Amino acid sequence: MLKEKVFTATEFKAKCLNILERLEPGGIVITKRGRAVAKVLPMNTDTNERLIGSMKGKIKIKGDILSTGVEWNAESGHAHRRRTPKRRSK
Repeated sequence: MLKEKVFTATEFKAKCLNILERLEPGGIVITKRGRAVAKVLPMNTDTNERLIGSMKGKIKIKGDILSTGVEWNAESGHAHRRRTPKRRSK
């Protein structure tokens, strides 16, 4: 685990731009009178490219994903829920 650097508020104010240019992944903690008052972290620069295709082969499609399960009769203007066949009891 990375240990974040600690700066006093006065020091951060004086060196703000320089500190932000050199900001490490662990970030920094800013203190005032010895108490931590803020933590500054770098923005996440990861792109979504690593997410695209990451679930390939891990998801199974069950049923018709292009259907809502409702049949539409354009002439009547009403939607009718599809009836699913009832299971026969053994």
